[in-house]
Formats: sequence, C-alpha cells, structure tokens
Amino acid sequence: MKIIGHRGARGLAPENTIKSFQKALEHRVDMIELDVRVCRDGVVIAHHDPYLLDPNGDKHMIEDHSYPYLLEHKADLATFEQALTTINRAVPIYVEIKPNEPTKPIIKIIQDHLDKGWQPEDFRISSFDQSILLNIREGLPEIMVTVLEKWSGVRASRRARQLGTAHILMNQRWLWWGFIRQMTRSGYRLGAYTVNNPKQAAKWQKHGLAAIVTDYPDLFEK
Repeated sequence: MKIIGHRGARGLAPENTIKSFQKALEHRVDMIELDVRVCRDGVVIAHHDPYLLDPNGDKHMIEDHSYPYLLEHKADLATFEQALTTINRAVPIYVEIKPNEPTKPIIKIIQDHLDKGWQPEDFRISSFDQSILLNIREGLPEIMVTVLEKWSGVRASRRARQLGTAHILMNQRWLWWGFIRQMTRSGYRLGAYTVNNPKQAAKWQKHGLAAIVTDYPDLFEK
C-alpha cells in the first residue's frame, strides 16, 4: 500500500509549504500530494482554497491577484515550481488540480520538466473536475491521471472508464471492506483520503486498498 503525504505532511507542518514537503520526505512517503491553483499573473502556486487568509484574517482571492501580491500576505506561499525543486524527483508528485482552474500553465510547467529529463512516472494528476482530467489526457497523454471522488463508486468508475485509467481516490468516510474488495476485483487501483488511522488502513489493505493519503506520514513510516 502506497503512503501519500497529504499537502506534504499537513499534520506536521503548514500545508502545501516547502516545510511540509520536506517533512513528508523526512518520513519516507511514497508520494507527496499537493494542490495547485493559478494566480492572476499565471503563476501556479501550491494552495488548497480559492483564497488565502492573511494574518489579520482577511481573504484574498487567488484568481484576482498576482503572486507577488499574495506573497506579501502569506510569506510561506510556495509556487508549484518551488515545490518541484524541493521534492526533486525523490518521490512522485501527486498534483491535485482544483476545479475550474486553467490547465495551460500547469501543463507547461510539467512539460518543461519532462523536457529537462523528468519522467512521466514523476507525476500523478488528480482532480474532482472531469474536464480538467480530460484536458490533461490531451495535453500530457503520458502522465497518469487519477479520478478524485467524494462518495459515488458508480460515478468514479464511469469517469475512470472515460479517461482510460484504473486509478481512483475516494473519501474514506464512505469506504468499507466489501466495496474495496469489489473495486479491486474489477481491476481498479483504489486509494482513500484522508486516512490517519494505521489500524484501519491495515484492515483495508488486506482487502486490496492500494494507497492512502494521510496528514501524518510519521504514523505510517516504513
């Protein structure tokens, strides 16, 4: 079973920051998951929400502002390229593209790294937005894509078939051993997010769970 650090290691350091990615590597994860969004000036950043909160609690919408402006309000705001430099092919990078984000600048960064010698296996792309994954399939056909799904196995399977992928990542709240076994027997590589209980993960692994995304990779360190 693969251990994927959630937004780096968000239970051990501020999420989607360089410190969080370094902490995940320190605890020997198999992959590092991060979220990406695109600023008004086209800079791709590692950030989960469509806005950031500054120390005063004020919201700043990502799509409305440039990276230098946002950096003034969040000093540890990392760019996607800075994240790639930090991880530097130590483990594959599990990139979640948030819904409705433009894919062109993200595709360009990944393609630039492939041109510099990175391998398709260094990346995994996931999204809840099917149109984004279809764009990735067209723009980066060699990169593996993963269907992100909150609760519906039927919808996840349908999306996976459309994309030609066997990889699905679902919310752990709706999983049970029978469903995991059924999906595995149907040929899918099913993962679960966000799993912070090693005993639960071990039980599900026996029934075929292929991966977990966790806030606390130290609990699963090999």
